[in-house]
Amino acid sequence: MSEELWERNSKVIEMVQQLAGAVREVVRPHLGSASARGIEGHGASGDPTFSIDHVAEREVEEFLSVRGDIAYYTEDRGLVVLGEPEYILIIDPIDGTRPAAAGLESCCVSIAVARFAPDPEALALGDVFLGLVGEIKNEATFTALKGSGVRIDVEGLRVSPLLSEKTELNSIFWTAGFRGRPAEPLVTVIGELIDLSSVDGGCFDLGSATFCITRVVKGEMDVYVDVGQRAAEESAAVKEKFLEVGHGAILNNYPYDLAAAALIAEEAGAVVSDAYGKPLGDHPLIPRHGSGQMSSIVSANPVLHQKVLDQVDEGIDRLKTRYGGR
Repeated sequence: MSEELWERNSKVIEMVQQLAGAVREVVRPHLGSASARGIEGHGASGDPTFSIDHVAEREVEEFLSVRGDIAYYTEDRGLVVLGEPEYILIIDPIDGTRPAAAGLESCCVSIAVARFAPDPEALALGDVFLGLVGEIKNEATFTALKGSGVRIDVEGLRVSPLLSEKTELNSIFWTAGFRGRPAEPLVTVIGELIDLSSVDGGCFDLGSATFCITRVVKGEMDVYVDVGQRAAEESAAVKEKFLEVGHGAILNNYPYDLAAAALIAEEAGAVVSDAYGKPLGDHPLIPRHGSGQMSSIVSANPVLHQKVLDQVDEGIDRLKTRYGGR
C-alpha cells in the first residue's frame, strides 16, 4: 500500500522535487557572497528579507507561474492562488538564510503540500500530506508522504532514518535557535540543559529549523528544542523583550518553517510536539498577519522527549519567577 501511495502521488512529488532543485541551483552561486547579505525589505513575519532570499523567492514565483492551477504561500509573497488549484504549497525557499549568506551548509528549501481548500486559512498542519526538505549546499533530500514513511536521498544514494536511542540528558547532542529570541530569557529556560550536556554532549545553534530537525532524523542530533513562543506566551515582560529584539515583531518559527520537517520527523518515527507537549497538527497552516508563531520540540524517542519537556517546564518556572507570568 505504501508504494502504491507514492506512485499515486508521483506527479506532485516530482513537481515539488523539481521546484526544490530549481531553487537550489539558483541559490548555490550566492552562498557566502557579500551581496547575499544585503537587506531588501521585510517579510510578513517582520524578519528581514536578505538579497539571497529575494533570489530564491523570485525562482519560486517564476517556476510556479507557468504550472497553471496551483496555490502557494511564502513569507514574502503571502498566499497566491493560480487558476483552480488542487494543491497548496507552503514554501520556505531558504530556511536558514543567515547560514546561506555565510556560506554554511545548514540551509534548506522546505516545501509542504496539502489539498487546496476554499478557505485556505482553515487548513492546519495536520492537513499536510507531503513534505520535502532539500539541503541547498549538499545533494541531500528528505521526502515524506503521510502514512507512507520517509525517503532520504544523499548524493544519489537512498539511506534510512537513524533515530538515536539515547535517553540520558547529560550526553545528548541537541540544537536550539537564538535568532530573534532574547538571549537572557531563552537561557533562563534552557540554561540548565545547556550546562547539563555541555561536556558529555553538546548544544548547537545551526540556524535552520528544518536542518536541525532533519539532523534528528539522520541520527546526528538527538533533540531539537525551540521554546521561544512558549516563553513569549508565559510572560508579558518576556514578550516585550521578544518585540525589542525582533524590532517590533516576534520572530519565532512559523508554519512554513516546520510544516514539511515535522511531517518528515513523524514519518521517520521521531516524537514531535510544541514546547507544552501538545501535537502540532491543529496549528493553522497559513499564518494570519501578526500571528502563527509556534514552539516545537522534536526528539528521537519518547523517553528523551518527556525528559526534555520536564526540563522545559522547570525552565519556564524559573522564567516566571524572574520575569513574572501573565
